[in-house]
Amino acid sequence: MNRRRFSVSRESTLKAQKLRREATPFERMVWSKLKNRQLGHGFRRQHAVGPYILDFYCPALKLCVELDGDSHGYDGAIAHDARRTEYLAGRGIRAIRFWNEAVREDVVAVADATLAECRAIEERA
Repeated sequence: MNRRRFSVSRESTLKAQKLRREATPFERMVWSKLKNRQLGHGFRRQHAVGPYILDFYCPALKLCVELDGDSHGYDGAIAHDARRTEYLAGRGIRAIRFWNEAVREDVVAVADATLAECRAIEERA
């Protein structure tokens, strides 16, 4: 298997460690559904890829799961998220996004949608 590493700065690594220690309630809820290979694949929390920190990342499928709060609904944030998604796509990483409100309302549905994306990626491979 090709284990291509992405260039990551020391600063990004330290920031990722801090974000893991200070996870939001929504991140903790989703992590409870992704950890220990519950969806059949291993996920990492707050994984650095280039200049970005991904909320959750499955290296085997090159799948990124992002959680978005209210701050992501503004023009500047929308443009930033689009650049980030484009950067990841350029590296073969598929990003899926969920609003924090969706996590709060039904974390199982978020896990089910993530599982469906995992299966779709497997079928394309």
